[in-house]
Amino acid sequence: MRFWGYRRVSTNGQIDRYGLPMQETDLRDYAHTGGHQLVRIETDGAKPGSLPPDERPGLLAALKAIERGEADGLLVPGDLDRLARELIVQEAILSRVWKSGGVVHATTRGEILADDPDDPMRTAIRQFMGVVAQLDRALVAKRMRNGRKAKAAQGGYAGFGSPAFGQRSVDKELITDEREAAVTARMRELRAEGMGFKAIADRLNAEGLTSKRGGTWHPQTVSRVLAR
Repeated sequence: MRFWGYRRVSTNGQIDRYGLPMQETDLRDYAHTGGHQLVRIETDGAKPGSLPPDERPGLLAALKAIERGEADGLLVPGDLDRLARELIVQEAILSRVWKSGGVVHATTRGEILADDPDDPMRTAIRQFMGVVAQLDRALVAKRMRNGRKAKAAQGGYAGFGSPAFGQRSVDKELITDEREAAVTARMRELRAEGMGFKAIADRLNAEGLTSKRGGTWHPQTVSRVLAR
């Protein structure tokens, strides 16, 4: 059987437990042991399993290859949670492969059998496992949110986006950014002189004082900084 392999990690930093190299090893071992041909391995890095195929280039390429008849099926490492972490996404992907006449195999379970109206328990068990994977993802996300909130309550940087203008993060702690603090002081000085937000933005730009990412100032961004 010709397989189109698919591997995925949720973040670029996911190198432990079940990273891309280990996933590839499992894909190749499964194909070799079963006498299958692994035509190609597609990869999605930093793509959560909750995303649909259209937002995962690697998965989309694999599905299209199967639909074109370039492979007999899709092979994923581990279990179906590597394919999808939400039940509705999992079922949509499986349905798409089966509709095109392909099969789906997972290295720890073998073939994921297509729905059979005479065996409703088969579908129920697969979907139940999909719900468990979705619940696990939600619990992990909740723990991360709680950790960030606790960090913020202690005065640390919670990790939600970039630190405010005038601050920067060092080892997860917020410290004053001297350059940005000086720009803020200049803003307040100009505001005290009676200048409006647009006039302040124009003056800052003229003086070569840039925003956090080195860009130009606009009235709205000046207003937000001064409102803090």
